[in-house]
Amino acid sequence: MTNRINLAKVSPEAYKAMVGLEDYIESTGLDKTLYELIKTRASQINGCAYCINMHTRDALKQGETSQRLFLLDAWRVTELYSEKERAALALTEAMTLIAGNHVSDEVYQNAAKYLSEKELAAVIMAVVAINGWNRIAITTHTPLD
Repeated sequence: MTNRINLAKVSPEAYKAMVGLEDYIESTGLDKTLYELIKTRASQINGCAYCINMHTRDALKQGETSQRLFLLDAWRVTELYSEKERAALALTEAMTLIAGNHVSDEVYQNAAKYLSEKELAAVIMAVVAINGWNRIAITTHTPLD
């Protein structure tokens, strides 16, 4: 891959703003394992190797199992994920693929059923953040660490 711009060096203010969003999400108390599942699933959909690599490692450090990570892209056809996780993953997919169908009332209402309002707000912002990071990493060809 060819080298591209290092956004953190060229525009540290923009990078800092993205980190600020991460800091906000961290402050909400969103379950760390759920957050890693959200970040990994969106990154799988977007094909962001850098973020998949980072967030599967982070999930393992949080105590996530290899099996659940291996089967994350097939979460709908397994019984390995709780109803709350399934609702958050469905919302993650709908938001990540928003250009195709937008977020349906069914997906949104199901997420609202299993997540408190505070959790729902945190999940929405988590999906926004990881999609932003994916686009940065993919566009800049961020190398694996």
